Amino acid sequence: MEGLPHENLKGFYNMLITNLIILLAVTYLFASIPWGFIIGKANGTDIRKHGSCSIGATNVTRTIGKPWGILCFFLDFLKGFLPVLFVKTFIPGLLKIPVGLYGITIILVVLATVVGHIYPIYLKFKGGKGIATGTGALVAITPPAIICGLIIWIIIFKVSRYVSLASIIAAIAVAVLTIFFSAINFYSIDVILQCFVVFLSLFAIYKHASNIKRLLNGTENRFTKKNRDSDV
Repeated sequence: MEGLPHENLKGFYNMLITNLIILLAVTYLFASIPWGFIIGKANGTDIRKHGSCSIGATNVTRTIGKPWGILCFFLDFLKGFLPVLFVKTFIPGLLKIPVGLYGITIILVVLATVVGHIYPIYLKFKGGKGIATGTGALVAITPPAIICGLIIWIIIFKVSRYVSLASIIAAIAVAVLTIFFSAINFYSIDVILQCFVVFLSLFAIYKHASNIKRLLNGTENRFTKKNRDSDV
């Protein structure tokens, strides 16, 4: 912004901050849409009163059925994917975001999507664990690492039948692979975004703290049609 008069520069940053606040607010409200709860109601069920009481795709699958669970995962996935894709495609030009703030803007939008899903305003801030939504956001940031993470998730789940264990290991893999792929220039992203991916992975693991305790104690239930344990 060199060469701009002080008043013009101040006005530019005021406009930028205002636009960012609006962007984040809209993103949060969009990500707060409780698809699991809506799907449950459409089937005459309050998903919060069944199974693990979560609105995540796993509990929807167990309580209502696999097709509805897949739909829930897809819709929660889009809550994370679409806002980040929108930012990467349109926002820099529309808001005239400086290059130095581009990565930070993406991070703020991802946070807004994950927070919206975990703490939805429409359900008194009680939502899911953010795995599907966080995955959607990360796919828009680092596709190769996420694709590998999903493959690892499927393998671990098929072998162990633990949703929680698969999610935890996949989160670790995504963080490691994001850094590795950037280091070998296979799919490079800014260092600040690499750090953020690691942060999201650690946060996902933190959200599974209770599952980790049950896994270590040998009391975590495997995924079956009757069992109710971890949630996406």
